[in-house]
Amino acid sequence: MSAETVEKAIEKKPAEALLSKRRKKLISDPLVDDNPITIQVLGICSALAVTTQMKPTLVMAISVIFVIVMSNLTISLLRNTIPTRVRIIVQLAVVATLVTLVSEVLRAFAYDMYKELSVFVGLIITNCIVMGRLEAFALGNKPYDSILDGFGSALGYAWIILAVAFFRELLGSGAVFGIPIYEYVSGLFGPDFKLATNGLMVSPVGAFIILGLIIWVQRTKTGYVEH
Repeated sequence: MSAETVEKAIEKKPAEALLSKRRKKLISDPLVDDNPITIQVLGICSALAVTTQMKPTLVMAISVIFVIVMSNLTISLLRNTIPTRVRIIVQLAVVATLVTLVSEVLRAFAYDMYKELSVFVGLIITNCIVMGRLEAFALGNKPYDSILDGFGSALGYAWIILAVAFFRELLGSGAVFGIPIYEYVSGLFGPDFKLATNGLMVSPVGAFIILGLIIWVQRTKTGYVEH
């Protein structure tokens, strides 16, 4: 075998860029084209339950981002040591540990938010988005790619619930992040002008309506058809 042939045999492929086209798609696809809520129809419960106001919704979104990213990283690091028969138990243990950490941090530093979200934060353990990304991606891919995949899926979840919360709080309470938008707008037009809120928006029915409209607009734009 010639020296040239040996050199070609041991030549290594160049390392993939940190944000290559493939890796960018891990983040961008879940935002619209493969959104976990509007396309995969996962995580609907929290999208309906915690979205009456922006503040708790933002905390929930940050919590889910942390849990998904860190659980993806952990399971990816352990992927070659986890026995297939107990992989679900290991995944649940990792997610439960992270959720408990989030819950305790909220309890220590944001007790009012902890009381408001404690039940829903605990339900992150059974969130189909979290378990789905662990089973479908983190178990078979390297840590960095798993982090990007988890971040993309969590971001796709987060912007949907924040959008739902924005319209529910604005239309139902006349405020955004507790700021009375309707009062300010009414004040611009004099004392006889008053914007009325819609009580339906603070109920689960309002959440269904807003979420349904978002799904309709998104699927109309992307051309996605359920088969």
